[in-house]
Amino acid sequence: MRYTRQLVWSGLVLTFLMTFGCSEEGKETVFLDFEDYTHYFEDFNKDDNELYKQYVDNDSVIPFLEANIPLLEIPDSAIQKTYYFRWWTFRKHIKETPRGFVITEFLPDVPWAGKYNTINCPAAYHIYEGRWLKNNEFVKDYIDYWLTEAENTRRYSFWVANASLAFSKVNKDETYMEKHLPHLVENYKGWEEERRDAPERLFWQDDNLDGMEFSSGGRVIDKGVDVWSTLAARPTINSYMYADAKAIAELASNFGNDSLSETYQNKAAQIKDLVQNKLWNDSLNFFTILPRDYSDEDKPVAIRELIGYTPWYFNLPDDNPQYAKAWEKVLDTTGFFAPVGLTTCEQSHPYFQLKYEGHECQWNGPSWPFATTQTLKSLSNFLNNYEYNGSLDKSAYHRLLKQYAEAHKMTWENGETQMWIDENLNPYTGDWISRTRLKTWDNGTWSAEKGGKERGKDYNHSGFCDLVINDLIGFKPQWDGSIVVEPLVPEDWDWFCLDNVDYQGKKLTILWDRTGTKFQKGEGFKIFYDGTMVHQGADVSKVNIKI
Repeated sequence: MRYTRQLVWSGLVLTFLMTFGCSEEGKETVFLDFEDYTHYFEDFNKDDNELYKQYVDNDSVIPFLEANIPLLEIPDSAIQKTYYFRWWTFRKHIKETPRGFVITEFLPDVPWAGKYNTINCPAAYHIYEGRWLKNNEFVKDYIDYWLTEAENTRRYSFWVANASLAFSKVNKDETYMEKHLPHLVENYKGWEEERRDAPERLFWQDDNLDGMEFSSGGRVIDKGVDVWSTLAARPTINSYMYADAKAIAELASNFGNDSLSETYQNKAAQIKDLVQNKLWNDSLNFFTILPRDYSDEDKPVAIRELIGYTPWYFNLPDDNPQYAKAWEKVLDTTGFFAPVGLTTCEQSHPYFQLKYEGHECQWNGPSWPFATTQTLKSLSNFLNNYEYNGSLDKSAYHRLLKQYAEAHKMTWENGETQMWIDENLNPYTGDWISRTRLKTWDNGTWSAEKGGKERGKDYNHSGFCDLVINDLIGFKPQWDGSIVVEPLVPEDWDWFCLDNVDYQGKKLTILWDRTGTKFQKGEGFKIFYDGTMVHQGADVSKVNIKI
């Protein structure tokens, strides 16, 4: 069966090249060659202890990735290597089921998962990341599963409408999205019934089901006590509901349902007003949390947590210099910046902790790739879409993305290192805290009740490739097929190339070559679409092309 799949994937590659890889003269236009990157996957395979196999095993990974992923060539070796590593790990989580494909968070079965070992907590990241695969069957099946079959779609916080819209802008299928619009509306109404106490109030969630158990903000509400879960109106769940309302409104408008669009635009506007007026802490210049049963007199708690940047993930805050002050803490070493990764609680607060006791997953200090992904997307939006962005510029984005990339490693006792992604990081040493705890949890070994051997290895609870494509290189897909590019690459880069992007069925290439000597395609900033150069500029800058 594996051999058959390889033939199918190779056939897809051949079809792709025949359809999209030729110039007007009929000769193939070659930008990047997949063969130049196979050494990454060979090395990853060689170092890997493949404990859990799913649809694409290590023997099949190279032809699969050749047929499916965009290619990247940049002068930052750490980000480039991590980009290919994260595609190598992502395919491990594609799981074939009797009803189609799903994408998993953990490779081994864990007791708290739903059907097919699915967990909706990181599912939006799965959709954002997977939208760049040429074969869109995997993500389509996955969205189908969450909207039509899963019983746990609202167990954890999940911005499914926003992510589904993001997917549809890359892989245009109006019939597919129109079919799911009623399901997205039904899901939204379910959240209103389950997590909102009245129409004029904020949504609430407990931090555990926000994916953030033992949070420092929860400890403030619980008067200094560490608690597994605390009910609170949080910037996360309210930002997600704002984003889903905006997405439903946009889809409804695209399909000519102006009444539905207006209804959900109004819902989004109301949440935006509530977040800004209820969750903004004026004394801290930060979005923080309120207890679920807050009154009009209550002020949001006095502690900064990384979740306070979540509203910018969806461009929720007004372009206001007051709100911009929140970003002063992202590179502050008393705030969230630490040597290895961003901390989930500001380091200057007494409730900041790095504990090697108690529960293995705590959100009171450790660096979590989930939260880092969210913050980097928020920072990208803040830099691109806001006039008032203080002293930050695109160098901050590159700095944090590079730090995130460099954290993808394991250092063994003999000093050797290996590419690695796991659960939560010690932001000062790079130790994977959960793994350190779990490997001796039960009589000196792994606990079956905790998920078994190497539970967190190749953990699919965050994003990376989307942060490179959508934010660093800056390709912003549009419903109408326009090409919008807003790069956040450093000013001193002399070249970069993102190639083989499947955008609404055609090949897209974004290329910068200051001298013309790197890629041999001439000097300047160029964009090619469907074999034709559609933009040429002397400098890397924002591009908006109507197709």
